[in-house]
Amino acid sequence: MKKIITIGREYCSGGNSIGKLVAGILNVPFYDKEIIDMAAEQSGLSPDYIKQNDQSLNSSWLYTMLLGASYAAPGTSAARLGMGAQAQSLPLADQVFNAQRNVIVELAKKGPCVLVGRCSDYILRHCEEINRKDILNVFIYAPLAKKVEYAIKHKGHDPQTAEKEVKLVDKRRANHYNTFTERTWGKRDHYDLLIDSSLAGFEGTAQIIADIARR
Repeated sequence: MKKIITIGREYCSGGNSIGKLVAGILNVPFYDKEIIDMAAEQSGLSPDYIKQNDQSLNSSWLYTMLLGASYAAPGTSAARLGMGAQAQSLPLADQVFNAQRNVIVELAKKGPCVLVGRCSDYILRHCEEINRKDILNVFIYAPLAKKVEYAIKHKGHDPQTAEKEVKLVDKRRANHYNTFTERTWGKRDHYDLLIDSSLAGFEGTAQIIADIARR
């Protein structure tokens, strides 16, 4: 059985919902947004900052210099850094990525679980403490029309701009993944299973993933 399932996903393809269903079927913990709070605690960065920039960060010294320490949580060592000291530390984007990486590895080491997004497939593939044979890397996608429909019905997007927003989020996710992994987001070579969630619906897709994990 595959003990750890990572789920990469296009925006509004149902990755979060499907991940929860898979975790429920297999009776294992599920982690998505929870990783943000854990990473914020480890890094000392504001949870709001991480949420605002989650999976859409670009690693850049200029980006860090412009932000300064204004997004660090009050009272933390990061918040007390001046611009001179800040320049000697990692860029904020890298701090966030490293914090999320540490959380993902810790969660995987604890035992079976479902992890959504945040380059978890790449992180665990390169973690010597995790057996590659225990991991099932999944990428969930859907036709653009289906994603736009979902964005309007369930995310509250304006029908006039929904398609643009869906494309923008996917572009940001791709840029984030490609920047930190030097691989291509959604490319079939990097995953064990790629599946169109519109074919079997969220529940059907979750069952397929769970069945494959069990086998």
